Amino acid sequence: MRVVIAEDLFLLRDGLVRMLEAFGFEIVAAVASGPELRRALAEREPDVAVVDVRLPPSFTDEGLQCALEARRARPGLPVLVLSQHVEQLYARELLADGSGGVGYLLKDRVFDAEQFVDAVRRVATGGTAMDPQVIAQLLARRARDRPMAGLTPREVEVMELMAQGRSNAAIASRLVITERAVAKHTSNIFGKLALSPSDDDNRRVLAVLAYLDRG
Repeated sequence: MRVVIAEDLFLLRDGLVRMLEAFGFEIVAAVASGPELRRALAEREPDVAVVDVRLPPSFTDEGLQCALEARRARPGLPVLVLSQHVEQLYARELLADGSGGVGYLLKDRVFDAEQFVDAVRRVATGGTAMDPQVIAQLLARRARDRPMAGLTPREVEVMELMAQGRSNAAIASRLVITERAVAKHTSNIFGKLALSPSDDDNRRVLAVLAYLDRG
């Protein structure tokens, strides 16, 4: 699996390279700025990009904007964004096109190698990997805007895990319930949120996130 990494801090960039190579990924470019990232994404055609939100020269959201620009040129290009803090705007921009293959993790997650590598693989295969803190803030914001269509506490728990990109089996394991129970909760969630069920787990998650953050 071919990976482009964009991170301006040398030690973290080098650590990401070494970690992913240890798990069998091929690092085709490891860059430190927005212009370098643009070139790498255009020329290397990676299977997935791991990108710091803030890159030189602007140190604002240049990394994110480069990634979104590349996704417009190559629809569905998998992108995992790393950020020091939760910024809901970044999550909304990533999810806006609804095509999947996106992730948004806090940099703290990088230090859990298995969790981070699992997120990279999930995004690379078209899934989602949203940081639990991002999901929690989106849910809290939506709950303040208006009640979430009468979801039960258990349904909210299931939706949080769905939004992170977890499978029904993983949700069942985390909540210590059966997969049949998860399927029932999922069906109830879509009914209450007026969302059409889908066999495509990625689109299901994106639809839920879009609903929670709209308005």
